[in-house]
Amino acid sequence: MRRLMLLRHAKTETDAPSGRDQDRRLDDRGHKDAARMGDWIATHPPFPDTVLVSHAARARQTWDIAWEAMKDRVPPPQVEILPELYGADPAVILDTIRTATAPADPKQLLLVGHNPGMHEVALMLIGGGDPDGAKALGHNLPTAGLAIFDFDVKDWDDVAYRRGKLVLFVSPKLLR
Repeated sequence: MRRLMLLRHAKTETDAPSGRDQDRRLDDRGHKDAARMGDWIATHPPFPDTVLVSHAARARQTWDIAWEAMKDRVPPPQVEILPELYGADPAVILDTIRTATAPADPKQLLLVGHNPGMHEVALMLIGGGDPDGAKALGHNLPTAGLAIFDFDVKDWDDVAYRRGKLVLFVSPKLLR
């Protein structure tokens, strides 16, 4: 069994002072939402063994703030910053899931990335599970939204579209 958690970065400023999209940072709501999601993750095991984070400022900040909210309650995961997650389409995200997990072979994997790729891959992975969560996720993977999937596979190489069981979809708005 493998558990995959897809976390979209939290709410950001409209434009970065540099003018570069990847430099956009979290706004006040984004800071609060990232902390809220970190707190939620810390109270809902199992916890991620490995975390793969886009190199964009907003994704790194989302993870850093979430981790700050959970670090006293969960074991520290292995964290990797991956430029290929920035602007990644579903095929790249799936390939990253399959390849970036070796040789550590975590049982629980968390990705922190961006739409539209994260939303699209989440929809493509659903093969069953929570119908209400699937319906809500069908509309959008909002900022700081988290989709959790279980895969009845032995290796990450076997993760495939339509093979995931959607365990839960949660977002800061749903937690309010």
